[in-house]
Amino acid sequence: MFAWFRRRQRPVGRTLQLRSRGDLGEAMRVDFAELAPDVETFLGQAAYLQLGFFETLSELIALTPELAEKESLSRAAGAALIKHQELVALIRDRGADPTQLMLPFRESLDAFRRNTHGVRPQETMLTVHITAGLLDDFYLALSSSYGDTGRRVARILQADDDRQAIVDILAAAIDSDEEWRWLLALWGRRLVGDTLLVARTALRHGHLDRAEEAKVEPVFSELMGAHARRMDAMGLAA
Repeated sequence: MFAWFRRRQRPVGRTLQLRSRGDLGEAMRVDFAELAPDVETFLGQAAYLQLGFFETLSELIALTPELAEKESLSRAAGAALIKHQELVALIRDRGADPTQLMLPFRESLDAFRRNTHGVRPQETMLTVHITAGLLDDFYLALSSSYGDTGRRVARILQADDDRQAIVDILAAAIDSDEEWRWLLALWGRRLVGDTLLVARTALRHGHLDRAEEAKVEPVFSELMGAHARRMDAMGLAA
């Protein structure tokens, strides 16, 4: 269905080096002006996604018995909430109603959260780490289409997400039982398709022609490269 997704298994001729959040490379600076949604759609989706990450992490806090892990998850939840609140403040500064901008995406993004909710808390932790990473990067790429508003969104999304705490919890689980490595690697691969569908539906056109596919392919290749690096950093095969 997606050329850039089918090609993720191809041999890699160029290594995509890990970059800082402030330097995502030429691929992530593709001009999305013709494909990016209107700014209200962009802001509403981005704000509701961060609210969803906060909600999922809050649910995980309630399910986690260990106090140290609760505290670690609370930092990640707090970072997502801050991003949501700052995006809401930006929407209000533009004279719009945040609820009205987010409401059209509630059903689809809630379904995305349900579809990527793991049976085990560790799977859901990986869900947040992987899906938030992919989508933060994607919305950061889109932000270049919106002038000063986009630059403000970029600063919000580039803030520390405190998700290293999630990585540490998952690493401890893997160390305690090697079977977690296989389970989490499998789950991580399952997350990619649903997450890229969210990114795809954020674009202005529901169906891209060949020229448009060629324009976005470098961005999705870069997203997949960043995803592979996140998985590799946890000792998981992407």
